[in-house]
Amino acid sequence: MCHTKLFVAFIIIIGTMSCKTKSIVMTDKSKKAIDVQGHRGCRGLMPENTIPAFRRAIDLGVTTLEMDLVISKDEQVIISHEPFFSHEIGISPNGEEITKDNEKEHNIYQLTYDEIKMYDVGSRPHVRFTEQQKMEVHKPSFRDMVNDIEAYVISQAKDKPYYNIEIKRRPDMDGIFHPAAEEFARLVVETVQELAIEDRTYIQSFDIGSLRAVREIAPQIKLVYLIENQESIALNMRRLGFRPEVYSPFYKLITPAVTKYCQLQHIQLIPWTVNVEQDMVDMIDSDVDGIITDYPDVLIRLMEELDIPVK
Repeated sequence: MCHTKLFVAFIIIIGTMSCKTKSIVMTDKSKKAIDVQGHRGCRGLMPENTIPAFRRAIDLGVTTLEMDLVISKDEQVIISHEPFFSHEIGISPNGEEITKDNEKEHNIYQLTYDEIKMYDVGSRPHVRFTEQQKMEVHKPSFRDMVNDIEAYVISQAKDKPYYNIEIKRRPDMDGIFHPAAEEFARLVVETVQELAIEDRTYIQSFDIGSLRAVREIAPQIKLVYLIENQESIALNMRRLGFRPEVYSPFYKLITPAVTKYCQLQHIQLIPWTVNVEQDMVDMIDSDVDGIITDYPDVLIRLMEELDIPVK
C-alpha cells in the first residue's frame, strides 16, 4: 500500500514537472536570436510613445523601438497611437483631462507641433497599465525622438537601435485626421531619409495603401505587414500584392501554417503584442523571429532563463 502511494505520488510529481517545463524543453530545439521590440517604447512601464519610454526600453536592452506615427498641421511626423489625444492619457493645455466624448476634438492633424507639446500625456494614471511611472511629458516628433535616442545610446555606450514605425492611416479619415496614403508615406519616408536611419528602419501598417505607397517611393525600406484578421496568410499576401520583409499578426493568430509559410518565403514572423510570460514562451516555441511587447523587461528576463540571445 505504501509503495503504491509512493509510486502514484512520484508519477504525479513527474507529470506536474512535465507540464511546467514542456514549453521550455521545446525551445531547446532552437536557440536562434529573438528581436525584442518595445511596444510604444515600453508601455507597461512608462508613458507610451514618449522619449522617456524609448530611453527606458534602451536601458532594458531592446533591439527595436516600436512606435506609431501621425501627422501634425505643420507636417511634422508625430509619435502617437491615435491621430488625436486619447481620453486614456491626455490632459489638455488648460489642465483638463480629455474625455471619450471630446477626444476627437483634439485633432493632431489640426495642431502645430508647438501646440501639441502643450498637452500632457504622462501624468494620468493608466487604468490598464497601473505600473507605469507617471510624469509630465508630451508627444514628441519622430525627428526629436530619433535625435535624442541616437545621442543617448552614444552616451551610454550602447548599440544603435532599429526603429519599427507604424503609419496609422484609415482611408475614411483621409483629409480629416491625416493626409492620404501617398502624402503620408512621403512625409514619413523623407523624415527617415533626413535622419539617415534607412538601414535601421522598418515601416509597418495595417493599411495596404500605405505599404504600397512606401514601396513605390522607397523600395529599399523594409516593410512590415500588420495583421489582425483571421484570413489565411496566403490570402493576405495576395491582397498586398508583394512580399514584405516581415509578417506581423496578432500573436493568437500564429499557427504552424503561418510559421511554415513565412519560413518558406523567407519572411520574418514577428507577432504583437505579447505581454504574458507563457504566451512569450509559446511564441518562442512557434519559432518566431521577434516579439513585440509592452513589457520588454519580462521578455528579456525570460530569454536569459532560456539561454536565448537577443538579436
